Amino acid sequence: MFESVQSLIDEHARVQEELSDPAVHADAARAKRVNRRFAELARIVRAHEEWTQAGEDLAAARELASEDDAFAEEIPALEEHLAESQERLRRLLIPRDPDDARDVIMEIKAGEGGAESALFAADLLRMYSQYAAHQGWKTEIIESDASDLGGYKNVQVAFKGSSNDPAQGVWAHLKYEGGVHRVQRVPATESQGRIHTSTTGVLVFPEVDAPEEVQIDQNDLKIDVYRSSGPGGQSVNTTDSAVRITHLPSGIVVSMQNEKSQLQNRDAAMRVLRARLLAKQQEEIAAAASDARKSQIRGMDRSERIRTYNFPENRIADHRTGYKAYNLDQVLDGALEPVVESCITADAPSPPQPRGVLLGPKQCPPQLRCRRHFLATHSA
Repeated sequence: MFESVQSLIDEHARVQEELSDPAVHADAARAKRVNRRFAELARIVRAHEEWTQAGEDLAAARELASEDDAFAEEIPALEEHLAESQERLRRLLIPRDPDDARDVIMEIKAGEGGAESALFAADLLRMYSQYAAHQGWKTEIIESDASDLGGYKNVQVAFKGSSNDPAQGVWAHLKYEGGVHRVQRVPATESQGRIHTSTTGVLVFPEVDAPEEVQIDQNDLKIDVYRSSGPGGQSVNTTDSAVRITHLPSGIVVSMQNEKSQLQNRDAAMRVLRARLLAKQQEEIAAAASDARKSQIRGMDRSERIRTYNFPENRIADHRTGYKAYNLDQVLDGALEPVVESCITADAPSPPQPRGVLLGPKQCPPQLRCRRHFLATHSA
């Protein structure tokens, strides 16, 4: 796998040169793609330089160890640093999800549990909003349907990142949140102190960078306008400002009524529709290649849970990774990173170790140098 590093270093130089071209920055979508690729390649180049330097330092210490005990004492630490550098580079060379740098549209829906599920939907929205603030992301409520007790029957929120580095992207971190979240606690409406179990569903979509990225034929759309319902002010409940868009080929329906303007609601609905169509296209491509990738939510019952939030024990548990901690109060305040990291780690593939490039020739013991590299570079 490390054999491909030089081609990536060469690509890094080409992309860096491309960024100096004014024509690139005249096209916002293209500039965004190029900047993302440059940020990704820059991490690999830095990691390769560190790995190379670590190998040279270790080779020098081994060469001088027979003459100076101080160098011999440094060898274990240098070997450890080389191994860490090698692993860091190996991980960076694993192909990333091409959507990792994208922004995200998330939908949180009340499931089993009625009013309590809607209240927990509000808790999840707050958790993700706090987490986004910690990450330096911007949060935008696109659409919401509030419940009587202050929760949400349904809420759609957009998260926008500020980094071009895919490793720091919003999708790279939030894509694992799709699924059913189970909560165990005493509801505010419970008079006898009994613990109830409810579920809330979360859907996550990578957001489309530019409208032309997902082609939509206007003839495939059925657009209905109607009067908004629920709490409202001037012009909200008195005009046909709400919009419902149905994409006929896919059957996807998106409704928006938060804004006072029909045009604003239509733009928001199209934004969500593009994200859902992009996700649908990607699911179809993945399904054609493998049956391993499943839908995020097959149903909002307790058996389909991905995570449990147990309030009496202050415990959070992710059932996919085995992660468990007793700091639920902190997680709900936005300290979600350890949970997300457990998903990223569990999702990382473990490719076979590369051949013939783990150690440079200078780093091999002299008696093994020629044989080791001959066998490594000529093996099938």
